[in-house]
Amino acid sequence: MSVNPKLLPPLVTIDPYLKPFANILRKRHERAVLRELEFTDGTRKLSELANGHHHYGLHKTENGWVFREKAPNATALYLYGDFSRWQIKPEFALHPVGDGDWEIELPDFCLEHTMLYKLWMVWQSGADERLPAYATRVVQDDNTKVFCAQVWDPMPYEWKHPQPSKPDHPLIYEAHIGMSSQEAKVSTYWEFKETVLPRIIKLGYNTIQLMAVQEHPYYGSFGYQVANFFAPSSRFGTPEELKELIDTAHGAGISVILDVVHSHSVSNVKEGLSHFDGSDHLYFHSGEKGQHPVWDSRCFDYGKFETLMYLLSNLKYWLQEFRFDGFRFDGVTSMSYWNHGIGVDFVDYAQYFDDNVDEDALTYLTLANNLIREVNPQALTVAEDVSGMPGMAFPTEKGGLGFDYRMSMGIADYWMKIVKTRSDEQWGVGDIYFHLTDKRREEQTISYVECHDQAMVGDKTLIFRLVDKNMYDKMSVFTPDLTVDRGVALHKMIRLVTLSLASGGYLNFMGNEFGHPEWIDFPREGNGWSCQHARRQWNLADDETLKYAGLNRFDADMIHLVREYDVLSDIPKLILQNESDQVLAFERQGLLFVFNFNPIKSFEDYEISIAPGDYVVALNSDSPCYGGFGNVDEETVYPTTRKVGTDVVRLYLPSRTALVLRRR
Repeated sequence: MSVNPKLLPPLVTIDPYLKPFANILRKRHERAVLRELEFTDGTRKLSELANGHHHYGLHKTENGWVFREKAPNATALYLYGDFSRWQIKPEFALHPVGDGDWEIELPDFCLEHTMLYKLWMVWQSGADERLPAYATRVVQDDNTKVFCAQVWDPMPYEWKHPQPSKPDHPLIYEAHIGMSSQEAKVSTYWEFKETVLPRIIKLGYNTIQLMAVQEHPYYGSFGYQVANFFAPSSRFGTPEELKELIDTAHGAGISVILDVVHSHSVSNVKEGLSHFDGSDHLYFHSGEKGQHPVWDSRCFDYGKFETLMYLLSNLKYWLQEFRFDGFRFDGVTSMSYWNHGIGVDFVDYAQYFDDNVDEDALTYLTLANNLIREVNPQALTVAEDVSGMPGMAFPTEKGGLGFDYRMSMGIADYWMKIVKTRSDEQWGVGDIYFHLTDKRREEQTISYVECHDQAMVGDKTLIFRLVDKNMYDKMSVFTPDLTVDRGVALHKMIRLVTLSLASGGYLNFMGNEFGHPEWIDFPREGNGWSCQHARRQWNLADDETLKYAGLNRFDADMIHLVREYDVLSDIPKLILQNESDQVLAFERQGLLFVFNFNPIKSFEDYEISIAPGDYVVALNSDSPCYGGFGNVDEETVYPTTRKVGTDVVRLYLPSRTALVLRRR
């Protein structure tokens, strides 16, 4: 019996290949709806219930302090710290209040701002120290490297600026606070605000994505091994300094999103949630299922009420307490599949609907997006998903998971592949256009050439792959070098074509806009705990005698052009795809984009069909101010002429050059 098309899930009407899985899509949506109803009873909002951070942890009251913790497997619980001279004393024992919760009330004089404290957790077969699951301030001793929770009771931060509206098309500057200094050290929120934020403003990006904010015991994990989900990393300063950074960005009209890690948690016991109350399953799957086979971390059980409330509360906390404007969810592929997507090529639709899918994780992601919209309807959410799960970036009310965007991770892989494996003569412009525009119809994506992944030690940034060792002594504007000339030209072209064909937004990792040299290597035993490669050499972008300055200027002008003409609000219209010449041309929002990827051939009077009118250069990658050769006269006016029923413009196209023209 045929299915009434009116009853088909919206995703199926968009993508008929999903028709065999229509019932699964329905059940997936119903599962999330029923789970939310289970929490809200249909009478309250989800955001009204995700308040674990207001209940658990340490809180000031009218009469003193109250501390609560969930530890159903514990048999006894104690607070100890500076106030008890680090002795475990009966007067600081918590008492059970039911449902696995423990509580203690303390007089006001007992605790003071900046005091250190921990939990002493006792269970049937043992006892050990723990940090509170909802700790909002965790600090590390410089000498012992031991982490402690800290009483944090400063004067409340006074916000000065309203949060900006959600950008129609996020142009994201991915940044890591700690490695943002030019000096070989761990930088701070305040230093970032003073020295890096002005650069981002000048470049024109409208969104900042902050990495490694949630506290993590190992700095070299890049922030992806989180221990304390509610604590902004104290390595970089105080919570108030983070708020001031976000507030200042808001004052410049820039949204700030948090790179949130809800895909797993660090395995550390003393610092994190693993075996928190002596059991291995308070927030995680028990046994082997709860261990990530590659990341050596703990895997959340998204089917547990405690886990859902903990993670949803965490999202609400960052949105309200720090006024983040949304999230980039890390590791969504790992969350969504029981095998974590390890070594899997997603080539069959059935892979999105078989027994390998963790339906509880998809339900959580749906609820997370619903909660975020309730707390802040203007919030922005991005999924880091490489699998291409249908509905990932599709509204929850229509059966999707609710993200605004999905990271287009295949684009970075594509660029690195062709740079590594193909000669310049083998770069097909049709292949480039296809890979940059091949997206699911229902979703918008964030395109990028490289993020932090491509910059890590063991890999190479795009500029390093293009120029290699010549970066060390051939980047002077006074030192001609064919390898550098090629690398600089392609670095600009690859970025422009990726941005100008993006379907929703664009991302750049801190420093890569000017071709930051070398790799990222965090301080570790193997490098003598050096920060030498965990910093950003901003001086290179500021030195007009180096070609980095031209790359930096091009990135800024490229971003400003796309914003000025609202390029990403339009769909690209392919005009020319000449494989033998390696010339690509398309129109978007009234601008004509022309790319000559040919490594040796320049073309005179190259004809491109376009609407009638007079055209002038809006952006020229070959301009001397961008490190080019100035082969294009940017003052020339290009009139169209009629030819065989169409209007054409005739251009001079130097090899390895991109031009953007606008109608005068």
